[in-house]
Amino acid sequence: MAFSAAIRRLQNKWVRGAGWPKRLEWIEIYGIRGWVGQRIDFKFPIIAIVGENGSGKSTILQSAASVYRSPDDDGKDKYASDYFPDTPFEKITAATIRFSFREGEQTQIKTVRKPTVRWRGNPDRPFRRVEYIDLRRTQPVGARSGYAKLLKAGVLEGKHAAFEPDKLARLSQIIGKNYVSAGMSVTNVDMNSHVPVVQVGDIRYSGFHQGAGEIAAAELLASGYRNTSLVLIDEVETSLHPRAQRRLIRDLARIAGEHDLQIILTTHSPYVLEELPAEARIYLMDGIAGRNAVLGVSPDFAMTRMDEEQHPECDVYVEDPRAATMVSEILAETERDLLSRVRLIPYGAASVGTALGQMAHGNRFPRPSVVFLDGDQANSLGCHLLPGEDAPEQVIFNGLQAVDWPDIAVRVGRGPAETIDALNRSMVLANHHEWIEAAADRLIVGSDALWQALCASWALNCSTVQDREAVVQFVRDALEGIDDRRQMGSL
Repeated sequence: MAFSAAIRRLQNKWVRGAGWPKRLEWIEIYGIRGWVGQRIDFKFPIIAIVGENGSGKSTILQSAASVYRSPDDDGKDKYASDYFPDTPFEKITAATIRFSFREGEQTQIKTVRKPTVRWRGNPDRPFRRVEYIDLRRTQPVGARSGYAKLLKAGVLEGKHAAFEPDKLARLSQIIGKNYVSAGMSVTNVDMNSHVPVVQVGDIRYSGFHQGAGEIAAAELLASGYRNTSLVLIDEVETSLHPRAQRRLIRDLARIAGEHDLQIILTTHSPYVLEELPAEARIYLMDGIAGRNAVLGVSPDFAMTRMDEEQHPECDVYVEDPRAATMVSEILAETERDLLSRVRLIPYGAASVGTALGQMAHGNRFPRPSVVFLDGDQANSLGCHLLPGEDAPEQVIFNGLQAVDWPDIAVRVGRGPAETIDALNRSMVLANHHEWIEAAADRLIVGSDALWQALCASWALNCSTVQDREAVVQFVRDALEGIDDRRQMGSL
């Protein structure tokens, strides 16, 4: 899908180097919650960290918050010990957070560390405003500690900090309601317990009677994002419906560009990921050797990795859904039983594929995995190329055109002449990615159905034994490794 105008403007400003005089470039985490020195790069003003529960997303946010000196309005600073406290159940030692930060044209590398019982390096941290918005905002107001006393008799509303018009309009846009007013209020018994209060039409109501999404959005907007701040948001989509999630990301993109904000957020939402470019998405994967931070993943990759609806024995990684269909039809034509044992996962950019290939080469996946790059890519360690030495669309279309599109008309239920004409006309377009949609529109069929028919016909009529074996054998080898271990009794 096309990116929103807000994201495109943010991309343009970032590429021009026209802002962000303060930025956190990367961090490395050692000795904290299973991290062993993996690097997390921040290559876009908004970064979405995605992964399963317990994969380390919150640890990244807390580590990023730890590396800056950020006194609050009362002059009180927070330290790594506030985010990673020793408890009666565990104590942190031999821990290091190594980081690279930029101020103006200067880049420096520093560390915050805890070799034994105390954190070191706190006075040397750079100054920067940090806004950490954690999951406390997701609690219902009535369930929060200390808020029950606000419901007692005699308690009155105190100061109300109304949202300025721009912030009010942003809240209305995100939630999809026409708010007359909104803001944060305190009471005469507690000046520190803030409650969101909004008005729609003639009805004014507080967080005690608001939906969770309204509360979450209002409290996100209530935070004062100062220029060049680092903003950290845990589970940004919590309690928001999909449309509101998309609107929130677009709103964050707009204010990030206006105020040179660097925003790092965690999410499990495909809607959040779809709003952001590939360089803004990082997936945290657990492997045999520890965690891996994979930059540039697709939303499909992330969602497939986190969904256990299927129970495959082997993961097969391909660049996009079209490559997945090509592989699927090759397997179906050659050894159909393999399809029930594998999961095809589109990963997005070819750079993600090369990173996954290195993991596969090092046996760092928790189960057998095969990584394919499109045929027009260069050979890369741990990766295999799809047949044809070109992009899947060009391989399939050119191959079938050379044999006059056999059986395609029957597969899609259209007349032979109109089918051949639509397919030939689509190939006139300069961009091969548009061929499927162009032909499908002329034939009035679904583009996915047409592509599946083309791939099935190509596998039957055009591919050679060598073409098919170049795909199937790698999958078979991975699965035979499982079968060998079963025979040895290790599974």
